[in-house]
Amino acid sequence: MKNVLSQFRPAGVALALFTLITGVFYPLVVAGIAQIAFPHQANGSLMVQNGQTIGSELIGQPFDDPRYFWGRPSATSPFPYNGAASSGSNLGPDNPALLEAVKARIEALKAADPENPLPVPVDLVTASGSGLDPNISVSAALYQVSRVARARGLSEQALRDLVNQYTDARQFGILGEPRVKVLELNLALDRLP
Repeated sequence: MKNVLSQFRPAGVALALFTLITGVFYPLVVAGIAQIAFPHQANGSLMVQNGQTIGSELIGQPFDDPRYFWGRPSATSPFPYNGAASSGSNLGPDNPALLEAVKARIEALKAADPENPLPVPVDLVTASGSGLDPNISVSAALYQVSRVARARGLSEQALRDLVNQYTDARQFGILGEPRVKVLELNLALDRLP
C-alpha cells in the first residue's frame, strides 16, 4: 500500500506541471504570437466600417432583403449564423426533413424572382458543414443578379462586374472553387450611387 501511495505524489506533480504547460503557458504563447504576427485573423477577421464592427470575414450574415445577395442557409441555432453554435444540420440526403427544407428554400427563391429561368444552385438551398459559410459559389451569385438589379434599378452587367470583383479565385490556383464574399459584395452595393 505504501508503494502505491508513493506513486501518487509524482503523478500529481506531473499532472499539475503538464496542465500548466499545455493548458496555460502554451495557449498564452500561441495567442501572443498570433496577436503579433496575425492580429486581424487572431481577433476574428472582423470587418469595421466607420468605427463600428459590421461582421466577420469568416461568418455569414443573414440577408433576406431583395436588394441584397443572399448567402447560404445557416444550420445554427437558436438563431442563424450563431458563431457559438457552429454545426451542420446532421440531416442525411434521404431525410424527409432535409428534402422538405430544400423544397421550401427553392420555392422561396422562385417566389422572390419568378422570372428567373436559371436552375437554383445547390449552395443557396443547403447549409454548409459549419452552418456559418460566408461565401457562395459564383453560380449562386449570378443566379441572384436579376433580382438584385431589378430591386436596385441597376443594370445586370454592372452587377455581374461587381460579382467578379468580389470573387476569390481558387486557393493557390488549384484548391477549392471560386467563391463570392457575400458581406463584402453587399457592402459594395450600398456604396453604389
